Amino acid sequence: MDVRYIDHDAVARVLRMDELIPCMREAMIDYSAGRVEQPPRRIMTVREHGGYFGGMPAVSPAAMGAKLVAFYPGNADRGLETHMALIALLDPATGRPLVTMDGGLITRMRTAAVTATFVDAVAATDVSSLAVLGAGEQAESHIEALTLVRAFDDIRIWNRTPERAAALAERVGGRAADSEAAVRDADVVVAATASAEPVLRGEWIRPGARVASVGWSGADGSELDAATMANTVIVDSRDGALTESGNVRRWNADIHAELGEILGGTTTVNTADTVVFESIGMACQDLAAAALVMDKLHLRERTK
Repeated sequence: MDVRYIDHDAVARVLRMDELIPCMREAMIDYSAGRVEQPPRRIMTVREHGGYFGGMPAVSPAAMGAKLVAFYPGNADRGLETHMALIALLDPATGRPLVTMDGGLITRMRTAAVTATFVDAVAATDVSSLAVLGAGEQAESHIEALTLVRAFDDIRIWNRTPERAAALAERVGGRAADSEAAVRDADVVVAATASAEPVLRGEWIRPGARVASVGWSGADGSELDAATMANTVIVDSRDGALTESGNVRRWNADIHAELGEILGGTTTVNTADTVVFESIGMACQDLAAAALVMDKLHLRERTK
């Protein structure tokens, strides 16, 4: 059986953030409405090399398939990508394999696109300041996605390596700052690090801010502190967060709702509350993005 492989360059030619954001919105609504079959992902530790390896299957209205993902935080210091992945799509009608594709870019972009749906759903239309903790792949991707849903005129960036923060700030028209200065009075805050200990402290966050955590360092690591997680908490998946989220597990955070419930209108948040989004990543997001790539390459018809 001839199964086509779609490489990174082919994905990059057709996947666009402005099209991916509404795609992720629908994926999250489908998940919280019970239209997705998806077990919590299984993550194994590659102890000898300081990495993680996971398998993520799902069946959704958008697609059927799975992602294999490797996460090696130390790759950032080696000049390599920290997230690498393969995605396989199968025909839901017959189970026939359709395509495999490089999943690295999809992982990076869909994570940021999901955060953008969160910000678009719960942030005021006139927010203007964005703080980003981290200066890696996810930080840059998030700035791209969030500036599509809100007009930020003040972008502040912190990284444990100040030179990397300064370089990213120059690329995106922002400014480098220390972590507390970046967060103070910011309307929207994104934590995108691989830190196992808090880099964001609740005392820095202005009341009513919107906060997103997309970094991950294992089921017991936490880049947010207890004070931050004491606010109104939104997750992409309750099951996933309770299994994998160090931010939720470590601080026994109370989960207010899933993002899909907010997007679908079945649950709301108080506009005056400080709202924290805990994003661990989901197979249905990856498969929806991969299906979008197939459609953009006009492959869905060719594999029938």
